[in-house]
Amino acid sequence: MTRVLLTGGSGFIAAHVLDILLQRGHSVVTTVRTQEKANKIREAHPKASEKDLSFAIVEDIAQEGAFDKAVVSDPPFEVVIHTASPFHFNVTDVQKDLLDPAIIGTTGVLKSIKKSAPSVKRVVVTSSFASIINPEKGSWPEHTYTEADWNPVTQEQAKQDAATGYRASKTFAERAAWDFVEQEKPNFTLATLCPPLVLGPIVHYLNSLDALNTSNQRIRDTIQGKFKDDYPPGGPYIWVDVRDLADQHVKAAEEQGAGNQRFFVTEGYFNGKLIVDAVRKNFPEYKDNLPKEDLQGGGFPEGGVYKPDNSRSKKVLGAKYRSLEESIVDTVKSLKAVGA
Repeated sequence: MTRVLLTGGSGFIAAHVLDILLQRGHSVVTTVRTQEKANKIREAHPKASEKDLSFAIVEDIAQEGAFDKAVVSDPPFEVVIHTASPFHFNVTDVQKDLLDPAIIGTTGVLKSIKKSAPSVKRVVVTSSFASIINPEKGSWPEHTYTEADWNPVTQEQAKQDAATGYRASKTFAERAAWDFVEQEKPNFTLATLCPPLVLGPIVHYLNSLDALNTSNQRIRDTIQGKFKDDYPPGGPYIWVDVRDLADQHVKAAEEQGAGNQRFFVTEGYFNGKLIVDAVRKNFPEYKDNLPKEDLQGGGFPEGGVYKPDNSRSKKVLGAKYRSLEESIVDTVKSLKAVGA
């Protein structure tokens, strides 16, 4: 059993990470913004004792010293999994709404660990394919993306729009984490995970159809008939199931060899047409909400799309990946459970 601090416990990815940590017998403290969210998580895990699952309220991860109290525990933490970071495009101020929470939140938790939790030996940070991709290259079919790639976005470009701001927030936050480890030489080793689009079943006690994670909105909108005359968006054309991603977060915490490694976590390709086809095949009750079968489009860019290399995740973390169809079927079932 390992004592783990999980940040952002009510998030889409973190909720699945929490399930796996508890299943594997780890003892978890998770940070949440409000007591109300803590209560919902607690109610959903009735078998977990206070020793197995407890909470720390961190209202604003962008505040200096936000995690100072959260990292102190008895018994002390050995692992921190940091998933808390904004992913949405409802942005009025890119700096305040995206860059600060991502960068200050990440460096803040690392500073707090170094200062007050010397027992921590491994920190796992949720990064993103957004920190790997070079958007200026477009679909770049001749290129294979690996962990060696970094998004070249600049501070100036980050302020252009919400989408660029989001990609920049993930890039700058991950770079700041690696810089911290290099410069501060803390007691812990770092592992970062870089997933592209994350699909998969929602944790129903934290979600309504209106408050859905950004990635799954395209599946919700498909079954609700919002794409009758078109296909759902296909970018970034690569994806991963949230359960596989969560499993790899936990493996990155457990595996000795994962320390000081960056992981590109992806199953492979998807597009808008493949989403629709999976819904059509498995959920005939939605057929009138879907684009007509002979509708053109929804595929990959003409000329192809970049190739992802997920071999490090398989070799070091033993990653196994669910199929797109299985992921979409399970996602739709979970959306139906909350009223889709």
